[in-house]
Amino acid sequence: MTATTLARKPRRVRDAQESRRLLVEAAAQIFNSDGFHGTDTNRIAKAAGYTPGTFYTHFPDKRAIFLEVYRTWVDSELIDIAAGFKFKGPDRRERLARTILNHHKRWKTFRASLRALYAIDPEIRTARLAQRARQIDAVIAISVEAGREPLSRSRIFCNLLIVEVICDSIADGNLQALRIKESEMFQVLVENIGRLRTD
Repeated sequence: MTATTLARKPRRVRDAQESRRLLVEAAAQIFNSDGFHGTDTNRIAKAAGYTPGTFYTHFPDKRAIFLEVYRTWVDSELIDIAAGFKFKGPDRRERLARTILNHHKRWKTFRASLRALYAIDPEIRTARLAQRARQIDAVIAISVEAGREPLSRSRIFCNLLIVEVICDSIADGNLQALRIKESEMFQVLVENIGRLRTD
């Protein structure tokens, strides 16, 4: 063994799935702290412990990993919502509203990037609509499981939009400038969750 060989650190061996997961995790943290335009693929790769070349083995560009982060965000939200619908008791809607609101608060900067990109990027728009369809399907499935006749897709969509805008408004800190108390807006959120007719 040469001195050069001894001086080298052993390379971490990870499978492709683990590498991809770590890249997505790193991207999620960076997008959520600095936004889509506040980073680049090199920074994401470095934060995950990889070289830029490893990034491009898994994703063609920054938009692709942003879309993967968005898909995992929706997965996480749907898991939280499904768990929230299992709550029992009179405060069920309040607990579900708090769960959804906290999810939006934790992902405030990422969601701001998503909204901005949706307006200008056709690929992001297509992906967001596909995820929206998943959310509608999930609400229908929860309604059916609860033994309720689900609302029409258009009514579910409208209620989801209202819930989303309320959550984003609270998360973004817009209420103070409008002289609206967060507690009052939270009650509006609870009412709109009730309109989804899932319990």
